[in-house]
Amino acid sequence: MLPIRDTLRSQNHPVVNWTLIGLNVLVFLIELLQGRHLEPFIYTYGLVPARYSLPEIAIHFTFGQQLLALFSFMFLHGGFWHLIGNMWSLYIFGDNVEDRLGHFRYLLFYLLCGWGSGLAHLVLNWQSAMPTIGASGAIAGIMGGYFILYPKSKILTLIPIFIIPFFFEIPAFVFLGLWFLMQFISAAGATAHSSGI
Repeated sequence: MLPIRDTLRSQNHPVVNWTLIGLNVLVFLIELLQGRHLEPFIYTYGLVPARYSLPEIAIHFTFGQQLLALFSFMFLHGGFWHLIGNMWSLYIFGDNVEDRLGHFRYLLFYLLCGWGSGLAHLVLNWQSAMPTIGASGAIAGIMGGYFILYPKSKILTLIPIFIIPFFFEIPAFVFLGLWFLMQFISAAGATAHSSGI
């Protein structure tokens, strides 16, 4: 199920949305330049719960690094497809949310959604030494905002059946409901896998 576009046209140029997409791409290019230093880069700028809960790990990071990681994690990505998937969703849904909220409130909403998802991860995985990265939490918030603001809009969606691509206009509330369900199932599966289930 791949969203192609929504049926709503933006009234204003989505300056913040394009800036966020550009910033995410730029940070990904910086990641690619890290080479063999990528892992320490991810551990420095990704969100690692153990950095905040275990003093023996926390002492290796400055206060500034600890504070920065609470926001920088949402601009890092784990690979090309991770970046493309997130930025495509942001491209489709973000412009309309920015249109309704205005530039500044949209930026604030995006950052708060990303930060909130990071904080939830931090609390639920308090002693994990695995970094979490990506804009998925912020984008889930944007998609939730779209769902609330434009429940009657439609999403042109590519659904491959066997090897044949079919295009359907799906109501936004159906598309986003299915998307959130798939995210939940995916997260539950990852948790079960990491628990040895």
